[in-house]
Amino acid sequence: METFGETELCFPQLLNTSCLKPQRPRFEAMLAYILVFSISVLTAFLNLLVIISISHFKQLQSPTNLLLLSLAVSDFLVAPVLLFEIMLIDGCWLFGDLMCSLYQYVTAVVTSASVGTMILISVDRYVAICYPLHYSTEVTQKRVQVCVCLCWICSFIFQCLVLQDNMQQPGRYNSCVGECIIVSNYIAGFADLSFSFILPITVIIVLYMRVFVVAVSQARAMRSHIAAVKLQHLVAKTQKSELKAARTLGVVVVVFLLWLCPYYCVALTSPDNFMDASSASYIFVLSVYCSNSCLNPMIYAYFYPWFRKSIKLIVTLKILDPDSCDTNIL
Repeated sequence: METFGETELCFPQLLNTSCLKPQRPRFEAMLAYILVFSISVLTAFLNLLVIISISHFKQLQSPTNLLLLSLAVSDFLVAPVLLFEIMLIDGCWLFGDLMCSLYQYVTAVVTSASVGTMILISVDRYVAICYPLHYSTEVTQKRVQVCVCLCWICSFIFQCLVLQDNMQQPGRYNSCVGECIIVSNYIAGFADLSFSFILPITVIIVLYMRVFVVAVSQARAMRSHIAAVKLQHLVAKTQKSELKAARTLGVVVVVFLLWLCPYYCVALTSPDNFMDASSASYIFVLSVYCSNSCLNPMIYAYFYPWFRKSIKLIVTLKILDPDSCDTNIL
């Protein structure tokens, strides 16, 4: 292979037009390959369990779980994104300019859809805790399905506008062959930062602060009004269930925000709105964000008994039994 000084070329046959391939220790590269590949496979497997569980068992098809299904789909799509990361570890993009643009676009759409779903989850918990008497009539499966569809459609359209230059002329900002540059103009970059990061975080924090305040007041009210009335016990049980769901989903939201922040911090500090997809900083923050998709099912497994039960039924292939979709899973 042709070399340039101590650095190999991504495409030796192209000589001066090829990007340089940084030399990295073999052990470090192999460790990175194994780690990224393992996270990718685990992410796909765990989120597939969530998708099968909620899609198969009728008892789990509640409005809140439909939002978790949407989040699991976006997390599942992160797995192929991570597979491309294996190649970027070497510092070279080998699939051409068109695939580079598609890779960037899919990554951006999945991120936007995840952020939109997190907002919907926050709204769902806000209504459930702050307006419990109106929850069953206001938050229906049909409305949630429409909101989820709109969330994905808007993500596709919005990111198409943000990455318009990259989609229309793939590779126009690459300085050499083997480079994968992400670029957006200032207006598109500001819009992406505002609608994909600043505004969603603001909405989520405000809603969950409200949920926290109301949840604390409800807990105090239930402790101060202990009465042996059956109806009150039922109401208290329902409120306790909603509070537990709010706590669990709150953990999911907080973890998501913590893992998303580094990605946008790198985007903010990138000069002239350029982000090199093969740069070490971009690979690191994208890997951190993608690893969050692997954590969500683990959080469900820890907090939700129904998820642990459904996993057992899936792994033992009992979901293939007749009428298994009507199994009492809650």
